Amino acid sequence: MAKFAKKKEGDLPAVSTASLPDIVFMLLFFFMTVTTMKDSSLLVQNTLPNASEVKKLDKKDRIIYVYVGKPTKEYQGVYGSEPKIQLNDKFADVSEVGSYILAERANRPPEIQNVLTTSLKVDKDANMGLISDIKQELRKVNALKVNYTTYEGNAFNNLQ
Repeated sequence: MAKFAKKKEGDLPAVSTASLPDIVFMLLFFFMTVTTMKDSSLLVQNTLPNASEVKKLDKKDRIIYVYVGKPTKEYQGVYGSEPKIQLNDKFADVSEVGSYILAERANRPPEIQNVLTTSLKVDKDANMGLISDIKQELRKVNALKVNYTTYEGNAFNNLQ
């Protein structure tokens, strides 16, 4: 006759790892769906001014960003310290703004092409002449919906 071994009272059953791959893939899919990619790296110094009347833009897919400011320290040796225009990940001239807006408009779905907003993220130390030139280029391509991105706060703090 065979002997049967008695079960010891203090043994814990082994932890089942059968569902571990399912959990890992579920987390992977979750982070893949909720993570957004960074559109562009900031090549200009962009200290936004304060404003008292601000309104949040709701739909990010309907915004085209134009950055204006002094180049960062690593680019000042090449481009100088005068305010420059950044479109996506490159510096641009004022004359390139119109073609950039038209190209961005063409890349968007047709149903939102007429409701696109051009958001100007302008450094508070940038001169108004450059901003005026950008606005003239936007008028040429019929991009008349313009937004100035600011921080909420007291507008008198900009004078300091």
